[in-house]
Amino acid sequence: QVQLVESGGGSVQAGGSLRLSCAASGYIYSGNVCMGWFREAPGKEREGIANIYIGNTYSYYADSVRGRFTISQDNAKNTVYLQMNTLKPEDTAMYYCAARRLNIGNCGFEKNDYNYWGQGTQVTVSS
Repeated sequence: QVQLVESGGGSVQAGGSLRLSCAASGYIYSGNVCMGWFREAPGKEREGIANIYIGNTYSYYADSVRGRFTISQDNAKNTVYLQMNTLKPEDTAMYYCAARRLNIGNCGFEKNDYNYWGQGTQVTVSS
């Protein structure tokens, strides 16, 4: 049974930093897997913001977070991180970790391609 568990959310002032963690269990964390971070703000659609291909650590970011957020992995812990710096009020959202298997191509941010999801962790940035 695959399980993704996020942690690290919280409240922070604008300009601050947070690091989210996503711990994976079950038969999912392997070389041909994409791990993605998505977020969903009230009244908005869930959007992909960062992903990483476990096999080669290639990562990709949405324009809204590029240069401020960094996705990384710790294979020994089956964990993916999202370091978020220079946070803005518009970063306030529920953040979700997701996983999909991929043998060829790009991870992408299509929600329907991701088969496994965590329960989410709330990030609130105040001005």
